[in-house]
Amino acid sequence: MTTQSQHLSVHINRPVAEVYAFVSDPANLGRWAAGLGTSVVQEGGRWFAETPEGRVWITFAPVNEYGVLDHEVRTPAGETVYVPLRAIADGDDCEVVFTLRPSPGMSGADLERDAALVSDDLLRLKAILEEGAR
Repeated sequence: MTTQSQHLSVHINRPVAEVYAFVSDPANLGRWAAGLGTSVVQEGGRWFAETPEGRVWITFAPVNEYGVLDHEVRTPAGETVYVPLRAIADGDDCEVVFTLRPSPGMSGADLERDAALVSDDLLRLKAILEEGAR
C-alpha cells in the first residue's frame, strides 16, 4: 500500500542562488534543520548529526545548477531515508519544497508530527535568510 507524499514549502525573499548556497552547505544544517538535529559535524569527509534517536550519517546530492538539495539519512538502526528537497526560482525570490514521505507503518499522528517539524524548519530557514539580508 502506497501513501501519498506531502509537499511542504516556503517562499523566501532571496535569490535562488543564495538560498541554494546556504542550504547545500551541510555545516548550516544545525542552524535551520532542528528536526534533523542541532549538532552537525564533518568527520573523515562524512557528515553526521546527533538526533534524539542517536547519530545519523547524512549524504548530500552533488552541487548542481538545478536546485536539487536531496539527501539521504542513515539512521542508527541502519535504515536509509531519502529526503527530496528543492530550491526553485520564483522571479527574484525562491521557493523551497520539501517532500515528506511516510515510512512504512508510520501512523497518521507521526506523519502529522513530522510535517509540523519540517514546517518549523522551513520557517526557520526563511527567517535566517531573510533576516540575514537586512
